[in-house]
Amino acid sequence: MDYEVFELGDVVLQSGMRIPDARLAYVTFGTLNADKSNAILYPTWYSGQHTDNLWLIGEGMALDPSRYFIIIPNMFGNGLSSSPSNTPPPYDCARFPNVTVYDNVQAQHRLVTERFGITRLALVTGWSMGAQQTFQWAASFPDMVERIAPFCGTAKTWPHNYVFLEAVKAAIRTDAAWKNGWYTEQPWNGLRAVGRVYAGWGLSQMFYREETWREMGYASLEDFLVGFWEGFFLKKDANNLLAMAWTWQHGDISANPMYNGDFDRALASIKARAMILPGEKDLYFTPEDGEYEARRIPNAEFRPIRSTWGHFAGGGINPVDTKFIDDALKELLAE
Repeated sequence: MDYEVFELGDVVLQSGMRIPDARLAYVTFGTLNADKSNAILYPTWYSGQHTDNLWLIGEGMALDPSRYFIIIPNMFGNGLSSSPSNTPPPYDCARFPNVTVYDNVQAQHRLVTERFGITRLALVTGWSMGAQQTFQWAASFPDMVERIAPFCGTAKTWPHNYVFLEAVKAAIRTDAAWKNGWYTEQPWNGLRAVGRVYAGWGLSQMFYREETWREMGYASLEDFLVGFWEGFFLKKDANNLLAMAWTWQHGDISANPMYNGDFDRALASIKARAMILPGEKDLYFTPEDGEYEARRIPNAEFRPIRSTWGHFAGGGINPVDTKFIDDALKELLAE
């Protein structure tokens, strides 16, 4: 699928480093109406690209291109927007600078306002790291965002989630072929190991106990671990995964000059009508963490996705969960 690129010029990040000639890849669906009131922003997730978001867009769905103008911006680090894999030296590979969720949202704000002249967003929604960006949008631009629906994600990365990502990073870095980020071919063993790490975290205990993977066409548990999980990460670039893991680990809507680390104040500042949709059995963006945050957002509803699919209840694989999310978005947009 083709995409467009918004040229950002040199972007100075929170770290004080720059991305020279930064590029923000994006796609749009539908038509922006005359008063520019029908715009929806739908950010991408860890390792995902805009094509991985398409399952939630379609005629008769909440994100219906005949009614709304839907923008999918690709995160920095995902291989399409500026990333370790596509940035020229000396900022390439292991030297790609650390990018925060805040940095991503600031760049997306420029896309929305400079490229399209949009001053209000009817909705921001997203899965996982897309949910992190959704919360950041609502805190960074509270007067611009009318509604948010983050699913299977939180407004900051809580400690247990951070620890999970340490295992993901270690799986890559302990492969000798990684060469401290200066590999000439992908560290394939490390990428397969990332799949094995993720397999125990992305889905719930009940998913495995009930052998739900059989519904996906896999013949055995090992077939699922190789075919789905190893196959999932073998398509990715190791440095890109590490860059986005750093972004994820440092997610916090208050970690910026606007809030100076006052997390509860950042949550309280959100003016958008919020529908918080955690996965009931999500093992790293836990519903307990999501409920803490929802209680501190003034106009928020906490509505868990009752699913055995864990974090991947928000991944667009299971039709029952997809309908739950779509129905929630329809209800939110009707208000």
